[in-house]
Amino acid sequence: MGSVQIQCTRCKNVFRDRAARLQDGYSRQCPSCEVVLFFTEDSQHPFVKRAMRNARKVRKEEREAEAVRRAAPEPRLGRSRSYAGRTQSAERED
Repeated sequence: MGSVQIQCTRCKNVFRDRAARLQDGYSRQCPSCEVVLFFTEDSQHPFVKRAMRNARKVRKEEREAEAVRRAAPEPRLGRSRSYAGRTQSAERED
């Protein structure tokens, strides 16, 4: 799960939130000064713009990584789980 750093517009404190949440219309309270931050695409505040831009970037990277993961063939194991650790050993002498 990707997260993004957000800088408060009032107290300048930095905190994190999930990139999936940071979309147009989302609002969040600053954990230190409790001011409500509104995240919109057309915001004029540079801290909000940066957070929205970084969230878009993280979401895009996560989608691309998921597409690569789905496109890659799953590795086939040649042995079953019960056989995985066994090796042939020399004859035991009693």
